[in-house]
Amino acid sequence: MLLAWLWLSRYNPIPMTHPSSSLASATAQLPKASIGKLRHIRAYLLPYRMAIAGACVALIFTSSAVLGMGAALRYLVDAGIASGNLALLDTYYWRLLVVVAVLAAATYARYYLVSWVGERVVADIRRDVYGKIISMHTAYFEITRTGDLLSRITTDTTLLQNVVGSSISIFLRNLLLFFGGATMLLITSQRLAEYVALLLPLVIIPIIVIGKKVRALSRQTQDRVGDIAVHAEETLGAMRTIQAMSLETFEVERFAGYVNEARRIAIKRIAMRAALTAIVIMLVFGAVVTVLWIGGRDMIAGTISAGDLSAFIFYAVVVAGSLGAISEVVGELQRAAGAAERLMELMQLQPEIIAPDDAAHLPEPLQGKVVFDRVVFHYPSRPDSAALSDISLTIEPGQTVALVGPSGAGKTTMFQLLLRFYDPKSGSIRIDGVPIDRLAPQELRRAMGFVPQDPAIFSASARDNIRCGLQTADDAAIIQAATMASADAFIRELPQGYDTYLGEKGVRLSGGQRQRIAIARAMIREPKILLLDEATSALDSESERQIQAALETIREGRTTLVIAHRLSTVLCADVIAVMNEGRIEATGSHAQLLESSPLYKHLAQLQFGV
Repeated sequence: MLLAWLWLSRYNPIPMTHPSSSLASATAQLPKASIGKLRHIRAYLLPYRMAIAGACVALIFTSSAVLGMGAALRYLVDAGIASGNLALLDTYYWRLLVVVAVLAAATYARYYLVSWVGERVVADIRRDVYGKIISMHTAYFEITRTGDLLSRITTDTTLLQNVVGSSISIFLRNLLLFFGGATMLLITSQRLAEYVALLLPLVIIPIIVIGKKVRALSRQTQDRVGDIAVHAEETLGAMRTIQAMSLETFEVERFAGYVNEARRIAIKRIAMRAALTAIVIMLVFGAVVTVLWIGGRDMIAGTISAGDLSAFIFYAVVVAGSLGAISEVVGELQRAAGAAERLMELMQLQPEIIAPDDAAHLPEPLQGKVVFDRVVFHYPSRPDSAALSDISLTIEPGQTVALVGPSGAGKTTMFQLLLRFYDPKSGSIRIDGVPIDRLAPQELRRAMGFVPQDPAIFSASARDNIRCGLQTADDAAIIQAATMASADAFIRELPQGYDTYLGEKGVRLSGGQRQRIAIARAMIREPKILLLDEATSALDSESERQIQAALETIREGRTTLVIAHRLSTVLCADVIAVMNEGRIEATGSHAQLLESSPLYKHLAQLQFGV
């Protein structure tokens, strides 16, 4: 029964206690590759070579102890039981227990060291992969699916963790046991070894074939469980919409469809596994009985002892089990090789937006003069359509310039180029005379404060969300920034004040509150250049008045570039640039443009009500 259980345990499906992870489903989709591709992770193993060496020593001890148990069993039977010598029986009994103790201790050492190395390696890989992803230029994320990147951080690295922390050790251990067990079979009885060589393929091949079908059904089950998780996540995230449109019954029926499909495949898998159980019992025990029958006849004929027969059966079990385990692990190693190849492809990418080797530096003190000089830009995803065409604009230190124009005119693109999320196709952008492509991106961005129209609020406290604008800021600076952004009052009214967790994407805040947190985050940097992507668009009239007053204060001595959709923002600008189809059509004051620019006059009537 032990041998049958060992075979069957290899085909147990991954438990579905956490269906949202869908790890088995994602793993099943990974490409298989040559096991040699695992060499990519060699550099991550080298720092832990002493632990790996210790694991290899423990591996040799465990394999030797398993093989030694067969020899000890033979002596126990022949010298102890068959001879009727109680003293020898006791001696070999204790020796066998010593072998078992060595096996247990070595197994502990191997398991601990291998698992320890696996955890360390996957932590290092995840850190480096995340660091590589987060360092990539913005255009990379425009053409790369976020789900694919998350899969590499989670599924691919977890598969490597399983291989480094388990599968490679299992593969090597069973390889040693297979060759060692096969050698001991020949030594113990060459005649019986020949029978085993004939019977072994007849036993293993059907089990491997059916086992693959069981594993395939297990993966299909996890795929369907993944569908359930995706549907549940999607609907729970849109609960207000579902309830507002009275879609509860419809969504329950859709969910039931996914559940029924998962149940159907699971029942099919159960039936296949039940058949596999019967076949395992029939083939494995049939082979054991056959070898026992042949060996029993030889023992009666006096050509083999009872101890040799016992040892032979033991080694036959070891060989069969190790061969089956090797066939199972090879598939895992191939999938891990594919994962390693995918990860290394990512690690070899180089960001396009980097600091030049001889990077320049912004002058100190920074004045904040910004010049766009004949800038032309195409988004990587739209190479045939110019987002900006021949843009020239000079913003003097301390000046406030408002960008107005219809959607798609290129206003936000100018911000993205100034922040150097992209580089222009031609032309240049300069700050105080220094071309920004000569600067390190981090130094350039530290000089700016950026408030997007749809700000990102992190799953952290209000304090931490503001502090991420300047990690070295103390509590006094945080409160001052929040006060300037008209955020201090509502933050103090939260359950834990500044320590209140704001929820995923700031779900516990209103749109206006999220905007004020973002403004405080920008203000705490005390930037010389402000980029405001309609920072007051989500605020009510009273909050807008407060923010406008605060912005008036912080704009003093700072260069400000504003994307404007409200009259109050336009009126406070020193210069208004009217944009259309990637070009600047006109510049001037509000009164001047009402007279000289038909497009501005039209926008003013539509958006500003004048």
